[in-house]
Amino acid sequence: MATSDDKLADSARDIDAGARTVAALFDEITALSQEDQALLRDLRKARADRAPRDVAPATLGQRTADSIAGVVGSWRFIIIQSVLLIAWLIINIFAWTSAWDPYPFILLNLMLSFQAAYTAPILLMSQNRQSEIDRQTQRNDYEVNLKAELEIELLHQKIDLLRAREMERLMTVIQELQKDLAAQRQA
Repeated sequence: MATSDDKLADSARDIDAGARTVAALFDEITALSQEDQALLRDLRKARADRAPRDVAPATLGQRTADSIAGVVGSWRFIIIQSVLLIAWLIINIFAWTSAWDPYPFILLNLMLSFQAAYTAPILLMSQNRQSEIDRQTQRNDYEVNLKAELEIELLHQKIDLLRAREMERLMTVIQELQKDLAAQRQA
C-alpha cells in the first residue's frame, strides 16, 4: 500500500511540475520581445497620429460643391427639372397670346447651357474631393492590413515556438517515462 501511495504522490508532483512548466512556457511564449514591443508601439502611435488628421476640414467652396452635387444628383432635382421643362415647352407651344420663347426655344437652350456650364465644374470639384477621401481611406486600409499581416505573422511564430517547446517537453517526459519503466522492469 505504501508503494502505491508513494507512486500517487510522485505522479501528483510530476503533474504539478508539468503544469508549472507549461505555465512557464506559456508565459515565455506570450511575452513579447523588445522588437515586437517596439513594432506594436510604433503601429499604435501611427494609428493614434492618423485618426483625426487624415481629412482636412472642408472649405466653404468644398462644402458648397458637395451640397450642390447632392441636390443636382438627386431624383427630386431630375423630376422637378423635367416637370419645369415640359411646362416651359407646353406653355410656349400652345401660347394663347404670344410665346416668350417660341420654337426652337433659344432662351431655354441658353438657360440649360448656363446651368450645365456651372454645374459640371462644381460636380467635378465634389468628385475630386471624394476621390481624395477615397485615396486616404485606401491608404488607411492598406496600413491596417499591413498591421494585421504583421500580427498574424507574429502569432504564427509564437505558435511554432509553442509547438516546438511542447514537442521538446513531450519528448523529455516520454524519455523519463521510458527510463522509469525500464527501472521498474529491472526491479
